[in-house]
Amino acid sequence: MVQKAKILLVDDRPENLLALEAILSALDQTLVRASSGEEALKALLTDDFAVILLDVQMPGMDGFETAAHIKRRERTRDIPIIFLTAINHGPHHTFRGYAAGAVDYISKPFDPWVLRAKVSVFVELYMKNCQLREQAALLRLQLEGGGKAAAEDTKEPAGLLAELSARLAAVEEQAEALSKQLDDESADAAAVATAAHLERKLTGLRRALDALEPGTGSGAPSVPSQN
Repeated sequence: MVQKAKILLVDDRPENLLALEAILSALDQTLVRASSGEEALKALLTDDFAVILLDVQMPGMDGFETAAHIKRRERTRDIPIIFLTAINHGPHHTFRGYAAGAVDYISKPFDPWVLRAKVSVFVELYMKNCQLREQAALLRLQLEGGGKAAAEDTKEPAGLLAELSARLAAVEEQAEALSKQLDDESADAAAVATAAHLERKLTGLRRALDALEPGTGSGAPSVPSQN
């Protein structure tokens, strides 16, 4: 059963949070509310999120300051942030949003379809990365515990390798389809870069898996980093 991705919604106005939930409910993911920057940072201490929708104008810690804290933390620095704002002070204000680490900057009122489409891309990328980590974990188990078993019984490791290869192939196929979709829709540069990074990690994992096949050498391959 595939676990749902979590999306963090940060806004000090309850009606805005309610509107975001109505727009994003069709994605069938877990929506988490935060009514302040401080509350958002607390949520990020314990949960992993696919994307953060962050209001700029909030009392106390505003969106820019909240984003700066998020980007300083190693655990959360790579989470995509989409800024939402009801004001527009021109290019300088927008530049400040991107400088704070946002992947997008959307002015209210925004098109619900556009917002949903942007969020769905980052959710899909997050899910693919989760699948990749699972395949890497299985491969590590094979590398750590499969050596002795291979010497005693070649059938079970061979079966595990075949299963790993099939699972990885499914992720590779989905990642390729997502990359084509991003190209077709002229997606944000950040989303395209994230997809390319995912494909590079998949390539490294495939090479490591291929190196385990009989006749490819006795040395244990290294598993690519998942950072």
